[in-house]
Amino acid sequence: MKTQDNQPTERAIYLKDLHQWVSISKIDYDNYYRDINAYRRRQQEHGRCVCPASKRYLCDMDCCTCRFRKGGDELSLDYTVSDEDGNEKSWLDDLPDDSPSAQSVLEERELLDALLCKLDKLDPDGRRICELLLQDKTEREIAAIMGISQQSTINYKKKKAFDTLRELLHDYI
Repeated sequence: MKTQDNQPTERAIYLKDLHQWVSISKIDYDNYYRDINAYRRRQQEHGRCVCPASKRYLCDMDCCTCRFRKGGDELSLDYTVSDEDGNEKSWLDDLPDDSPSAQSVLEERELLDALLCKLDKLDPDGRRICELLLQDKTEREIAAIMGISQQSTINYKKKKAFDTLRELLHDYI
């Protein structure tokens, strides 16, 4: 497209940090403001940017510090709604609490202590198999580490160790 005589070929951008205008070509101007304008338009569509046209040169896509920032369509967990009984409650009230309770932490700690204590009562091979399983070793790797050629022997010893632990920990599980 041919540049018309009444359109300037030079444009200027405002550098907020330096508080000055800098002359640049139209192509550089368009490249500089392309992302900024697209971002500002998205924010305006959602009601978060109310920057007047005369101040658009100040936009640097840092909406958190912009004086023209508004809440828009963002919703807070403190937003209240009425339930079917007419009671007001916030959205935060409906979020499940995923943190473990003190009681469950204590129960798991007691189970872990009991398990460690009962592991000492296993035969040495059974204890070693359990330790290697806790290190995410496969049965084939355990057989190689323990120097046992038959994987079925490891299966038998593992089953025997688990049965013994299940019997010793029957109060906990």
